Amino acid sequence: MSERTHRDFLAIPDFSAAELVALFELAERMRNGAYAKTPLAGKTLAMIFMKASTRTRVSFEVGTYQLGGHALFLSPRDVQLGRGEPIADTARVLSRYVDGIMIRTFAHQDVEELAKYADVPVINGLTDLLHPCQILADLLTVRQHLGGYEGKKVAWIGDGNNMANSWINAAYRLGFELAIAAPEGYEPADHLLERAKGHAKITLTRDPKEAIEGAHVVNTDVWASMGQEDEQKKRERDFAGFTVNAKLMKRAADDAIFLHCLPAHRGEEVTADVIDGPQSRVWDEAENRLHIQKAIMAVLMGGESL
Repeated sequence: MSERTHRDFLAIPDFSAAELVALFELAERMRNGAYAKTPLAGKTLAMIFMKASTRTRVSFEVGTYQLGGHALFLSPRDVQLGRGEPIADTARVLSRYVDGIMIRTFAHQDVEELAKYADVPVINGLTDLLHPCQILADLLTVRQHLGGYEGKKVAWIGDGNNMANSWINAAYRLGFELAIAAPEGYEPADHLLERAKGHAKITLTRDPKEAIEGAHVVNTDVWASMGQEDEQKKRERDFAGFTVNAKLMKRAADDAIFLHCLPAHRGEEVTADVIDGPQSRVWDEAENRLHIQKAIMAVLMGGESL
């Protein structure tokens, strides 16, 4: 393996606070049509999907094209990973063909191993532990509608999953207040929570009403994520009282916005009147996946400076 001269994006703390701010500013220029460069001209992104996706696939593929590059969609049927080829071998081979790799998969250590053996930038499109691109899109949406996250309170209501873990990582880097309400047995990752506590005010409660009190950003996710469908009935019982409805939203700040990474199950983790209501910013949030990922690719693959 050659000497490492590239950067990866596997988790939000891979960037410093100042770099994250610069990344948001770059993404905002892209969203506003003030960025006309094509830093990925002649370059190819390999997109490995061990988990299916709508937003991740379309946003990365369209984003690569808009920056002048080409994206390759690789499902388990298209790569030998699905038939047991070692990740290290896949990393070494793809590095000879492409200029960057985005992977959406199950085990976070698989992404770390891919990055270890790849000679090109690796971007984490989602693992069971983390979903960093989504949270950066969420924070871009907070900047868009609330002017910034400084001095704001973010509430996470529901499963302490990869989204909750990435919110913790973002609070660790950027220092905003985060309140997480999760049922017993569904807490976020201990090691991430402990690391972040010295850098931001983070609370963990069993009571959604407590977490949402005065929050400026209210965020939730499906109760049963991909691969957990067989737990649906149990989770519905365990998450009773965790539905984000209009009554719960009234406890948040008057100008609070509602976010959801989608897909959503209306009537479960959120009611239709909230996700389709005036405080919802989920469609801007989904759009912002495109802009923030373009910024990430421009920096990691296209030589754009932060």
